[in-house]
Amino acid sequence: MTSQHDFRVLVIGAGPSGLVALKNLRQLGIDAVAVDRNLGIGGNWDIRSPHSSVYQSTHLISSKAMTQFVDFPMPEEYPEYPSHHEVLAYLHFYAERFELGRFVRKKTSIVSLKKGVADWQVELQAADSPEKTRESFSAIVIANGHHAQPMMPKIAGQFTGETLHAHSYKHHRQLEGKRVLVVGAGNSGCDIAVEAAIHGQSAAISMRRGYHFFPKFIRGKPADVVGDRVRRWPIPRSWQRRLSQLVVDWTLGRPHRYGLPSPEHGLFDAHPIINSQLPYYAGHGKLKVFPDVRSLDGQSIEFIDSRREEFDLVVFATGYQLVFPFIEDDLLNFHNGIPKLYLHAFHPTDDTLFVAGMIQPNSGQWPLTDLQTQIIARFLKAKQEGHKTAQWFCNQKQTGGIGLGSRDHFLATARHRLEVDYFDYRKTLTKIVRQFDRS
Repeated sequence: MTSQHDFRVLVIGAGPSGLVALKNLRQLGIDAVAVDRNLGIGGNWDIRSPHSSVYQSTHLISSKAMTQFVDFPMPEEYPEYPSHHEVLAYLHFYAERFELGRFVRKKTSIVSLKKGVADWQVELQAADSPEKTRESFSAIVIANGHHAQPMMPKIAGQFTGETLHAHSYKHHRQLEGKRVLVVGAGNSGCDIAVEAAIHGQSAAISMRRGYHFFPKFIRGKPADVVGDRVRRWPIPRSWQRRLSQLVVDWTLGRPHRYGLPSPEHGLFDAHPIINSQLPYYAGHGKLKVFPDVRSLDGQSIEFIDSRREEFDLVVFATGYQLVFPFIEDDLLNFHNGIPKLYLHAFHPTDDTLFVAGMIQPNSGQWPLTDLQTQIIARFLKAKQEGHKTAQWFCNQKQTGGIGLGSRDHFLATARHRLEVDYFDYRKTLTKIVRQFDRS
């Protein structure tokens, strides 16, 4: 057994997932450091970073009550849906409160991870040095996020106007005076389409399928807070879903009433689109709605319903690739393009390798990542102390244990590979934390 003095954990990334991992590890007395390639902490929420995907108008799409870390509430003066500036400030408050700054190495990239006989051999490179360094760590927590590497679709033909991925969209000035088409109807795509309807010469959105749209507020209360209360009611799940559909119909109405395509899936079968403005602008004729793109021809775009229209700018809001450039796929147990991990976080057989934050929940993510990393810290501590709970959790990881905390009715699309139902997932993680704490 390795002594506690020799046991060191490396956290890769100092965004929300990396910070909460670092905090939970150190809070249990585990020697942990984090590295991040950026100039400061915050990851995706630092708009100054070239790797950030946020834009000037970005706000949380989950409320602060459903997004904040478990033991660190957001400031009372924050609005219900904070801006990215406020989110970044909150992450700095968090780092200061738990004195994390001195354990974060900024402007440092991971070149490679190699699994040794007794530990991990890590090759690092500082941004201001041509030299690479090597260090050994007993365990690795990967928290590098999954919104940094744009995914571009393959479309026949060539567009001679301007194109950019949503990752490179930063300000509405990029849309002014232009005929804009947004390809993709996720939350970012819908936000950018609304900004194009306000600031562009004209605006359109290409939607592969119909989607349900959810409001941010229900009678002045954050919709996800109201939904969380309903999920706690001791009534059948089918009744909860029926009630939610009635509320959405009452507050926004069905998409087809705005000229939007009708969804062919149930209300909770896809990642929620939190946007009441897109139906508004579509209903006012300020935002044209097209189906999927068939081909490109100069500045003309043909859609699968044979309509054609010319555009000056196409914004591809088509998602991001899941990449881990510093580690071999086999070490992460890759299957069908994603790491196959218990609860999307815990390697089934390697007790020294974890991924924090590799989920897409239908509500706030950070409390779930908090619980993930509480488990990581407790598991490593139990392993160090030779506690029987560590073996219990090893068995859970290998067999699938007490459930995945996700539902199997999400659409079978690439964007739902990491989808989890926050309520069931939170319940599963909480049970595991309590099992460690009882032992």
